[in-house]
Amino acid sequence: MDAKTLDQLFQRIALDHLFVDTLETRNSDRLDFHEVSVWGIKTALQAAFDAGRQAASTNQPNQ
Repeated sequence: MDAKTLDQLFQRIALDHLFVDTLETRNSDRLDFHEVSVWGIKTALQAAFDAGRQAASTNQPNQ
């Protein structure tokens, strides 16, 4: 997975599970720090884990 695709995946997980609009630093505490629920963190971690598992199975050579 290239860096651009990985960044897009991170952005999508942040938006879908943590309701964070961007992962870009904006040099403002109000914009750069977010209060998120523990269940949002859990679902974001699960989404990242699932994406990693899918990427690993896609890149497995046939045996």
